[in-house]
Amino acid sequence: MGFSLSAPLWRHPAFAEGARDMAGITLGISAWGLVTGVAMIKSGLSLPLALLMSLTVFAGSSQLASLPLLASGAPLWVLWATSFCVNLRFLIFSAQWRQYFSHESRWLRMAIGYFAADLNYVAFLKRFPDGQPGPEQLPYYWGGVVVNWSSWQVPALIGILLADQVPTQWGLGFAGVLALLGLAYSLLSDRNSWVSAAVAGCAAVAAYALPLRLNILVAIAAAVAVGLLMERWVPPVRSKA
Repeated sequence: MGFSLSAPLWRHPAFAEGARDMAGITLGISAWGLVTGVAMIKSGLSLPLALLMSLTVFAGSSQLASLPLLASGAPLWVLWATSFCVNLRFLIFSAQWRQYFSHESRWLRMAIGYFAADLNYVAFLKRFPDGQPGPEQLPYYWGGVVVNWSSWQVPALIGILLADQVPTQWGLGFAGVLALLGLAYSLLSDRNSWVSAAVAGCAAVAAYALPLRLNILVAIAAAVAVGLLMERWVPPVRSKA
């Protein structure tokens, strides 16, 4: 069920299916990547560090959350704590994907973890909701991540390389916010996630006066707490949309 030289994954019909499912949302991902690339340079990162961050971190939300902290000289523990909290959702993604890929080799599972992304998770679970491993799942996954990774990295690298040519009055920060909102909306699939998102927004606004962007940590903590409580006490109701 893993990669086979005699039958490359990219030749499997599910590979093309995964790519098609991700192709429709690449515009928002590309806009977000471009904004993040420009933001890294505008925040004071050198070109080599920005390139290294884009290629190794591959987590746009934590990158955007950490850049203002880097620019303001925040302590390292605040930077790490913010990135950790922002990326906690990948722990949930990994627990779900474990049902499908736990039989694969450690190195392959590590590669799957690196390329994991929010919308790949949504598309994958929509395509394979039963939690049972199957031969078409790995090709489908790689088809989706090839499109997702490319649509993020190419605009991000363009943004990094051409950041000095982009006027600040273009308002790319607002474009990034719109891209993030669009991606976040696609993840709100039931009542519990909507309530958690609303709590996070209110908490972020209420704690806005905190230094070092600590309102982000407050919002994440509040959303996680409410989400866990609702999962325990309130059965999720799926959105009809």
